[in-house]
Amino acid sequence: MKILVTGGTGYIGSHTCVQLLEKGWQPVIVDSLVNSKISVLDRIHQITGTRPAFIEGDVRDADLLQKVLREHAIEAVIHFAGLKAVGESVSMPLKYYDNNVHGSMVLMEAMKQCNVKTLVFSSSATVYGDAIEMPLKEDAPTSATNPYGQSKLMVEKVIADLCSSDPSWSITALRYFNPVGAHASGLMGEDPQGIPNNLMPFLAQVAVGRREELQVFGNDYQTPDGTGVRDYIHVIDLAQGHLSALTHGHSKAGHHIFNLGTGKGNSVLEMLNAFGKACGKELKHKIVSRRPGDVAASWADPHKAQSVLNWKAQKSLDDMCQDTWRWQSQNPNGYP
Repeated sequence: MKILVTGGTGYIGSHTCVQLLEKGWQPVIVDSLVNSKISVLDRIHQITGTRPAFIEGDVRDADLLQKVLREHAIEAVIHFAGLKAVGESVSMPLKYYDNNVHGSMVLMEAMKQCNVKTLVFSSSATVYGDAIEMPLKEDAPTSATNPYGQSKLMVEKVIADLCSSDPSWSITALRYFNPVGAHASGLMGEDPQGIPNNLMPFLAQVAVGRREELQVFGNDYQTPDGTGVRDYIHVIDLAQGHLSALTHGHSKAGHHIFNLGTGKGNSVLEMLNAFGKACGKELKHKIVSRRPGDVAASWADPHKAQSVLNWKAQKSLDDMCQDTWRWQSQNPNGYP
């Protein structure tokens, strides 16, 4: 099966492309390289022995998308392309709505024109907003607390309306929690441009000497140690979840929503200690004020994905930290 992967040189997209290739499927990547590097393709080739087809371009380019869909005889799409920094979305909302919402609509229109109607969409647990009840189930109320989360929620609403208007579509929204980790080879991992927005890559850069210390945003939340609690999921488990969703969706029309998480929450301080254990050193940190848009705690109820997709996260917190440290220590400055 030929799969268009938008944002396929990004962190989650690249790991998913490896899994697709190892399954014998053919990913065709479209990526603007705004938040990724072309050398990712070399690493995918090293791991799998295959260099996937790559087209540099923007997901908002309708003509390009139709050309790729037709020329490569695409059968399904996995849509990763999107901006994802919560803090930046608060200060630059128009940029996020244009890229994430408008870009997704352009993609779906191109798919419609080419009669490609199987889509797996990269959504986010941020669509649950500042939820009170944990763990989060797929039928929990949605209300995002920042423009990034709003952009994901808006796309989900577009998807719901599209599937209602045309039941021949099969669209799966995967609400993932906090992706971390790296490929076990150490050849691929998360390589954020500029200052990392997420906890694990920041920890890794502190451990490798690129950053002086970790800033812990708030220690006065209503959590066991006062720091934010999140459900961290290994990127390989997450990639496998996309393959399971694609297999399910390609044979079953409709609108599908699944959480992808471990079902367990870990605090920032727990992650700090676990990463220190993995890299063999104590990591400097200081407590600073909360970030706007952050919620106190969030973790998944992953049972629906387990029962319907036959998918379950397999990797432990130690795996996440050890694989991240292997990647960062072998690639202290990220991808070349």
